[in-house]
Amino acid sequence: MLKDLKLSHIVSGAVAVLVGYTGSVAIIFQAIEAVGATQSQANSWMLVLGLGMGLTCLILSLMYRMPILTAWSTPGAALLAVSLNGVPLAEATGAFLFCAVLLTLTGVTGWFAALSRLIPASLASAMLAGILFPFVLAAFASLQTDTALAAIMGFTFLLGRKLLPRFAIPAVLAAGIAWCAGTGAFGSLEALDLTLARPEFVMPAFSLPVLVGIGLPLYIVTMSSQNMPGVVALKACGYETPVSASLTVTGLASLVLAPFGGFAFNLAAITAAICAGPEADENPKTRYLAGVMTGVVYILVGLGGATVISLFLIAPKALVATVAGLALLSTIGSSLSAALAEPQGREAALITFMVTVSGISFLGIGAPFWALVLGLAVNHWLKAPAAAPARA
Repeated sequence: MLKDLKLSHIVSGAVAVLVGYTGSVAIIFQAIEAVGATQSQANSWMLVLGLGMGLTCLILSLMYRMPILTAWSTPGAALLAVSLNGVPLAEATGAFLFCAVLLTLTGVTGWFAALSRLIPASLASAMLAGILFPFVLAAFASLQTDTALAAIMGFTFLLGRKLLPRFAIPAVLAAGIAWCAGTGAFGSLEALDLTLARPEFVMPAFSLPVLVGIGLPLYIVTMSSQNMPGVVALKACGYETPVSASLTVTGLASLVLAPFGGFAFNLAAITAAICAGPEADENPKTRYLAGVMTGVVYILVGLGGATVISLFLIAPKALVATVAGLALLSTIGSSLSAALAEPQGREAALITFMVTVSGISFLGIGAPFWALVLGLAVNHWLKAPAAAPARA
């Protein structure tokens, strides 16, 4: 294996990790804040998320000799950030375990194809867009609270999208950090924690409203917006993904690491494209080494989870909000486009989107679940054939 290792594999792996973290770590941080985790628990989240992604990347890439990359569920983190307020961490952990069991069963039983047909793609996309909406909105609201910082980051994003699309979000983060450092906007560097993170176990508790309102939507968005694109991304690069095996591995990783903060793992799409393309290696048969290097870098970054968390603690809120919002801008755009593409299901998709955005809650169950229920009901009602008029 080592004789085939190239510099391009190492570079692609490092870039994949950079894109993975800068694109969504701010959302993870907001989810951690929403659930009220302590500093040590937050460090544990970042540790096990890094280790989980790293180990699953290594296992799948080495086992199948393909650049199979995994990731934490970014839409899932967005769901948690808007749904976990007031939810005890123990009950949230129970929801993570429930989602992990569903993910594992999906892989073991081969339910993926059947489940993908059960919920129309337009409704899943509409729900995802509704979940992401507050994050994107917060990025633009930052123009009011910290105009200069948000404007500079926004300009950098537009420039990056035009010149170097793949590095747009890392460039946004770099520009934001440079501005904050130059203006003294960061908090005291004495708060920076350079110690290795340690896992911290949380005993799960199970509450039916939390399982249905958080665990089930977490599973749905992870499957529809992460695993499906992950399969498509590898297929576009010429690889036939071992779907059931991949879902089983990521599901088991979620099951083992959920009590420590590993809320959900899944196949990656964007970062997988980085390691599965010709930039990683001209030879498709040895591109799996880029996946292996990605796993190694994820593990190293995960061990520094305490440092990652402390960096966000000293950063201005506008910096975190703007990075998260801009990173999700293209995702919400593609989700809305997919949701509204078919005229026949447009009303159901719009209702799903609006109910999700509304934040309503009944019986202790959050908006994403009710949005899906109402969307499915409306979709069925509008698509059902009208009764024939009675003859005189």
